[in-house]
Amino acid sequence: MEEQILEILKKEKRAFSVNELEKALGLSSVEELKELLKELNRMENEVKLYRTKSNNYMRYEDSNSRVGLLSVTSRGTGFVMQDNGEEIKVFEEKLNGAVHKDKVIVNIIDKNTIPMLGEVVRIVERGLKQIVGTVVHIKGNIFVKPDEHKIDKNVKIDVNNHLNLVDGHKVIVKLLSPTKAGEYRGEIIKVIGHINDPGVDILSIMAEHGINDEFPKEVLEEVSKIPEVVAEEEIKKRVRDPKQDLRSEIIFTIDGNDTKDIDDAISISKLENGHYKLGVHIADVSYYVKEGSELDKEAASRGTSVYLADRVTPMLPHELSNGICSLNPNVDRLALSCIMEIDENGNVCDYDIFDSVIRSHIQMTYEKVNLILEQNIVSEGYEPYVEKLRIMSELSNILRKNKINKGYIDFEIEEAKIIVNDEGKAIDVQLRNRGTGEKIIEDFMIAANETIATHFYHLDYPLIYRVHGEPSEEKMQIFTRLVSVLGYKIDANLKKITPKVIQNILLQLKDKKEFYILSSQMLRSMQKAVYDVKNIGHFGLASKMYCHFTSPIRRYPDLTVHRSIRKCLLEEHPSLDEIQAWEHKLPLFAVHSSEMERAAVECERDVDDMKMAEYMQDHIGEEFKGVITSVMSFGFFVQLPNMIEGLVRIEDIDDDYYTYDESTFSLIGNKNKRGYRLGDEVEVIAKAASKEAHTIDFLIKK
Repeated sequence: MEEQILEILKKEKRAFSVNELEKALGLSSVEELKELLKELNRMENEVKLYRTKSNNYMRYEDSNSRVGLLSVTSRGTGFVMQDNGEEIKVFEEKLNGAVHKDKVIVNIIDKNTIPMLGEVVRIVERGLKQIVGTVVHIKGNIFVKPDEHKIDKNVKIDVNNHLNLVDGHKVIVKLLSPTKAGEYRGEIIKVIGHINDPGVDILSIMAEHGINDEFPKEVLEEVSKIPEVVAEEEIKKRVRDPKQDLRSEIIFTIDGNDTKDIDDAISISKLENGHYKLGVHIADVSYYVKEGSELDKEAASRGTSVYLADRVTPMLPHELSNGICSLNPNVDRLALSCIMEIDENGNVCDYDIFDSVIRSHIQMTYEKVNLILEQNIVSEGYEPYVEKLRIMSELSNILRKNKINKGYIDFEIEEAKIIVNDEGKAIDVQLRNRGTGEKIIEDFMIAANETIATHFYHLDYPLIYRVHGEPSEEKMQIFTRLVSVLGYKIDANLKKITPKVIQNILLQLKDKKEFYILSSQMLRSMQKAVYDVKNIGHFGLASKMYCHFTSPIRRYPDLTVHRSIRKCLLEEHPSLDEIQAWEHKLPLFAVHSSEMERAAVECERDVDDMKMAEYMQDHIGEEFKGVITSVMSFGFFVQLPNMIEGLVRIEDIDDDYYTYDESTFSLIGNKNKRGYRLGDEVEVIAKAASKEAHTIDFLIKK
């Protein structure tokens, strides 16, 4: 009944009385009415329905309230993430006692901002069951000072739980009930290390986000039984058709300089009819990670690998992720291959999907591939593959042109790369390069992902899709208001928003000095991509059907896609019961994987903020040029060319009295009327940086 109720409310987008719902559902008996009331009460308690003051029911997204998970930044600002991926910003003074990880109900204060502004009105569920902090001894008692700055009280530790701790130890604490004095009590469940030990800073942030760097004993025992090499018997068993043995084919990988978990390999040739034969060969992780095994359960729980400044926390143990599953050069590996015939316009006109055995000829790097394709400099060992690389570049250009014609949106968002020394200290922050090689692999992976998704969609077989919904007209109206405040006008029909419309808006703004800020704001106006068993397409890629097939070593949804391939295409056709059982599992995997992806992104963001602050601690007093990326009532944020961002506080601007003008997103001087607005280029001096608080403060250069 829940799905029917939600469908009725979604269609009308208004509040329904009980009688209206009874009629819409076609209910007639007293028993059915009682069941409806019971269901409505349950859905309200589980925060799936909003009940108005007149006792009518509606979806939260159609009311002035929203439900979501609260994430609090190091600066104290909260962001409430809804299930649809949209965020609501909540300033510190509007959190009303809610802390990081709480599930909350938020009332919308202002819909005309990006993101919307809200106020927490109810804490549905406390999410903070444990904290990470630093041990301090006070008057003979042991306390833990939480890293989470929203908990302003130290946590008292039982003297019998001291574990020989000294000041500076980083620990994970299970929170117990508060004392009468409102003091938190806790029990230490893990010692991470000492604050001065290399790498403990990142391990502490990982622990905050529930990301474990160790695998359970049972998992490691299973891994120890997996062979380190592909046996000849396995190859004979697999190769039922000569096409499956691809070891003599010229296949190779292209990855970053330090990549060790290699999911994908490529082969390419040009056919006599002028078409291209593109092979995307993906590590057959599902062969080794058996469904329902301890290894599988742990991978499902983790959901994703997490890539931080100087380390990878893998979804699978290194014996698999860097070993038998990784498509390392000059060794036999089991793979799932998607061979596509692509015409001169970039359309896939034929394809084949099968399990295979491959042997990568060389592990190429993006850096050396880019030297060949961008500067015609051929590194030693790459000579035999130059022609293949040029064909790949040719096909990539065709595929990209085809994608752009369909409406593919390239936001051109820059990313920072943090360079650390052997002790894990940040010594440089650079822009991450996105050259020809990176674009080739991106284009080829998209082609394979679309092909797999399209195949299963038309088969009507259970699959986890990667979906991205279209932005709302309301969000786009807010964005165009921001553009107009900056003095620009865009020509766009916001009544029917398509990828082409967004693509055209970005094209109109391309030559503006604020383009990268506006592009980032546009991206924030979009919904977040998530995993779902219901295909709604991928708006940002302008793709009708899309899934993640190409990274099963580091993403659990990809592993489920491989299992769908194995169940449906490679093994005997499953029974209806087996299909239904798989259909029941996938939605749970999709929701959990989306949640773990979000946790990984937040962890990566916190580590980057921490490491950038650590880097800037060595540059206090130095001058920099930057751009104002956001303006608030308390000051404005300035971003440097390498993506480091810091705050200029309003109290530190002493040449005038400034007030915030929210209609123009600017701070205006009371006397000189000169202001600071979004997109302004400014010169700043590094005033302060805190590695512990993950903050950087700037001063305006006089």
